[in-house]
Amino acid sequence: MSGQQVNIAIVGTGFIAETRARSYAGVTGYEPRLVAAVSRTRDRLDDYARRHGIPDVYTDLKPVLERTDVQVVDLCVPNHLHRPFTEAAAAAGKHVICSKPLTAFDGAGLAPDARVGEVPRAEMLRVADENATAMVDAAREANVFLMYAENWVYAPSIAKADRLAAASGGAILEMRGGECHSGSHSPYSKEWRTTGGGALLRLGVHPMGAMLHLKRQEGLRRCGRPIRPRAVFAEVADLTQTPGFLQEEKHFIRTGWVDVENWGTAILTFDDGTRGIVWSSDAVLGGMESTLQVLMSNAHIKCNLSHTRLVEAFAPEASVFGDEYMIEKLETSAGWSPPAPDEDWAQGHRQMVQDFVASVARGREPLATGELGRDVIRLVYAAYLSAAEGRRVEL
Repeated sequence: MSGQQVNIAIVGTGFIAETRARSYAGVTGYEPRLVAAVSRTRDRLDDYARRHGIPDVYTDLKPVLERTDVQVVDLCVPNHLHRPFTEAAAAAGKHVICSKPLTAFDGAGLAPDARVGEVPRAEMLRVADENATAMVDAAREANVFLMYAENWVYAPSIAKADRLAAASGGAILEMRGGECHSGSHSPYSKEWRTTGGGALLRLGVHPMGAMLHLKRQEGLRRCGRPIRPRAVFAEVADLTQTPGFLQEEKHFIRTGWVDVENWGTAILTFDDGTRGIVWSSDAVLGGMESTLQVLMSNAHIKCNLSHTRLVEAFAPEASVFGDEYMIEKLETSAGWSPPAPDEDWAQGHRQMVQDFVASVARGREPLATGELGRDVIRLVYAAYLSAAEGRRVEL
């Protein structure tokens, strides 16, 4: 690495923090330095710091914010911590990278025994929008960047689709995209109080964010202003509660969803009358699927962020390849499978942190901003309201 140094503190040491550390190592032209890591779990924290060469560890965020050498705070923490940590970091003059979703409704302030999943969806929308706006405002008032870590915006396939759309000169009429797999490993993902929603919030925000980004880019090219979402209609369900599934003795799809959906679909209407169809599911076997289609007046573009098929491998039984990584959420490596040579690259994680580091070093806004994260949150919770009331919701 060479070029300007950017000092980063990572908050959290879980799955996404691992992805982020790997991605920073691939940045070129600048020198991102992981100078501190923060986690309440000391054993895990020490191991994470050792493996990634991070010199200083903390079990509390406050002393990190007091350090004058820390320029960026990268939040890889549960959703309910996004707003308070963003506000604290911005007040301390630190740029903030916030993992998706930007925020969520998790019942903060309700009684410990309150049934968070039963809160009216209109109230959820109001609170989630309030949280997201507070985060955007905190960064703006402190004159720091709030960078929304939506890797789909940076994925090579999505970036190429944007360039192809621009080159074609055509109009984007419809987009269809989704992310699905056989269910999250985390027990926290199955309850509204600890996540703030189900598949639509955890998975659907990816294609939703990409669609908003592509329509924004199209609007700027065609008329000098972003094309924005205007309305949404949605349905959600827990497909593990259907009779056919419940009758089966052995389940390959994860169960135990408390009060969140494991399937959701939303139809977006943009202010130019075009449409986007978003789907998300924790009830699909065969590994992670992340796809987006862009249907234009003069072109049809298909993006695949997961099964790139650069490599295909066959094994008569799952033990053949040992512990070698295949693809995310693949249930078994027996039979044919599409091992991912570099998932961080294909899914845009490396390009995303490249842009974030460059933004801080050069003092210019990133491609994925807090405003994009806020628009996505408004759409997701408007979709929940639509599903609950069986009607189209205007934004």
